[in-house]
Amino acid sequence: MRVADRVVVHVLVDNTTDFLSRTVPHVDSELKVLGNAGIQRLDGQDLCSAHHGISLLVTVDAGNRQRTILFDAGPDGYAIRRNGPLMGVKFGEIEALVLSHGHFDHSQGFPDAIQLIRNEQNQQSLPFYVHPGAFVRRGFRLPNGSVLPYQEVPSAETLAQLGVDVRAESTPREVLDGFAYLSGEVPRTSGFERGMLNHVTETAPGTWADDPWIMDDQFMVTHVRNKGLIIFTGCGHAGVVNILAETRRAFPNEPIFGLIGGFHLTFPNEDLIPQTVDALRDFGLSAIAPGHCTGWRAVHALLASFGENIVQPLAVGSRHVF
Repeated sequence: MRVADRVVVHVLVDNTTDFLSRTVPHVDSELKVLGNAGIQRLDGQDLCSAHHGISLLVTVDAGNRQRTILFDAGPDGYAIRRNGPLMGVKFGEIEALVLSHGHFDHSQGFPDAIQLIRNEQNQQSLPFYVHPGAFVRRGFRLPNGSVLPYQEVPSAETLAQLGVDVRAESTPREVLDGFAYLSGEVPRTSGFERGMLNHVTETAPGTWADDPWIMDDQFMVTHVRNKGLIIFTGCGHAGVVNILAETRRAFPNEPIFGLIGGFHLTFPNEDLIPQTVDALRDFGLSAIAPGHCTGWRAVHALLASFGENIVQPLAVGSRHVF
């Protein structure tokens, strides 16, 4: 993987809004980002909107070049259309799209994002990286045994009609001319992480099978000069410890600097928080940015263990610079 001079992450979508809390030096609050984009007054219509989901706009600086990739797109187009322009996002600069896994809260913003990109540039190829197992119908099983279906992920055919080149693979690959790495399927090796126990997949019309492992879950990595690897997760259904272990296996000679995204330590995984936090200490992380489905209990535990100099929770509209 090629080394970047700097990586800038704009949080387009996240569950949390927080533009007043003090941030660590490498993070700009939503208020600062909006100010840089030209906000003239504090107005409810001019602030970013939080949603259950995640979307990270990742820009890699290398010499005099900038390369930009959109990692997930949140649960609907409204969040992308509202937050992106407020933050000063130039959608025409996005060169590639990544879907971390096949859930609505990561995928449903893509049709609008693609339209915004094509409104600004309609010539170059726009690859859409995804695991082939993401295009299935899913849901979660309620305590009474019934299933609450999820909104379906836009199909590969729908995405292609919108003007992207769908590249569905399950193996690791470098993207963005080698400035980013996609994991493909992640080995489950930690021994205690268990996916999402109440998660199901439709195997035939009206027939649902347990699917806790969500094997289409993948993560992304970038490499920053003089710092190390930055790992991006959507929900981390593979398990954040498994993800860190797989990153170490893939890049044994590089330090892991940062971990950013959703860690899914909410229901039904809250009992795994102590063991997960303890295991993270083995990886020497310098920056942890938990968001989306991590949950407030896990965020509090991470802060208690690693401190505010390392842990900066995600918030919509913010900017993280590595």
